[in-house]
Amino acid sequence: MNIAFFLIPKSEVVYLPASATIRQALEKMEYHRYSALPLLDEKGRYVATLTEGDLLWKLKNTPNLNFENTHKMSLSEIDMHRKNEPVQITARMDEIIDRAMEQNFVPVIDDQGIFIGMIRRREIIEYCAKHLFQQDLK
Repeated sequence: MNIAFFLIPKSEVVYLPASATIRQALEKMEYHRYSALPLLDEKGRYVATLTEGDLLWKLKNTPNLNFENTHKMSLSEIDMHRKNEPVQITARMDEIIDRAMEQNFVPVIDDQGIFIGMIRRREIIEYCAKHLFQQDLK
């Protein structure tokens, strides 16, 4: 099975540059109603996944940091507690399923390590359910 079938291309993915500020992250996450976003470096490589929890813990544990001054702090100053491990576009479906058990989405990279999109857990579950139910019908 070719995983490209499940790929949401980078052009349709909401992501942030790793150099963005906390304010930019909060605004983008609120606007799109996402709880996690991939971060990319200046060359387009996947760096990490920023979560609401990462932002919350940074706000909680940083004296004098509040919403009013979040535009002054870069995301590079946040400890990311989860790095959704990316897969190559040539990955097998079992690798994708393994990652999706731990991650809401699986970042996909090309041979040069450039982020080309992601596969959401939802599509993987739909694929598995379809095949499971087809087995039951036989």
